[in-house]
Amino acid sequence: MKKLISILLALALLLGGVSAMAEGTLRVGMECGYAPYNWTQPEASDYAVAIDGGAGYADGYDVQIAKAIAEGLDKELVIVKVEWDGLIPAVTSGAIDAIIAGMSPTEERKATLDFTDPYYLVDMVVVVKSDGPYANATSLADFSGAAITGQLNTTHYEVIDQIPGVNKLAAMETFPAMTVALKSGAIDGYIAERPGAIADTMANPELSFVAFDEGNGFDVALEDTQISVGVAKGSELVSSINDILAGLDQAARDQIMEDAIARQPLSDVE
Repeated sequence: MKKLISILLALALLLGGVSAMAEGTLRVGMECGYAPYNWTQPEASDYAVAIDGGAGYADGYDVQIAKAIAEGLDKELVIVKVEWDGLIPAVTSGAIDAIIAGMSPTEERKATLDFTDPYYLVDMVVVVKSDGPYANATSLADFSGAAITGQLNTTHYEVIDQIPGVNKLAAMETFPAMTVALKSGAIDGYIAERPGAIADTMANPELSFVAFDEGNGFDVALEDTQISVGVAKGSELVSSINDILAGLDQAARDQIMEDAIARQPLSDVE
């Protein structure tokens, strides 16, 4: 059912007057709800871009990367708000030109999309209650018996299986939903990437996150630690975007992320 809904969403975008790669535009899809990568805000700002269809403004790390790419391509950036499961159908149908949404280039996704070089590298952590029984955990083994979840259709959810004796709960669709569940005691923790965890814990002081020393944490393939731009198979955008990304050194990328974390609205992750 979710797959059907995603396909219908992409078709609706396309049939509703959307023409991807329209002359002079770059249509980029993202959730606009995954701080600090991307979020929705009601006000315009020097950093934000209006969301297509009048649904507010988008800002975040992904938005700033999208702006740099659009400028390098000499295109006008158009941000299209799409639910996570609808992103791949949207780009394969031609409703959008690219996905810039904190997406990892997994082998499964590579069967459907082409990906650029990574524009960010991440590590996976567990978000928990600051005063809870897992706040001082240092290894995956310390989470034995814990009720843990992750976002639907992501590597975050898959790596839960690496926790010995874990109580793996059903996946959830959004990070705000997981935050609410954790604060209410419905779960003991959820898997996140470090930037997202920083944003969540900044917005919710009663939460913290557990990061792991090498050898004590998740065994994740390199592709799952990379964040890349996804485009349609055979798209000529890959080489052009790679050239633009090559012009952003690591220091610049880190600064963009730090600024996004400091700027993200608390309401986006509550």
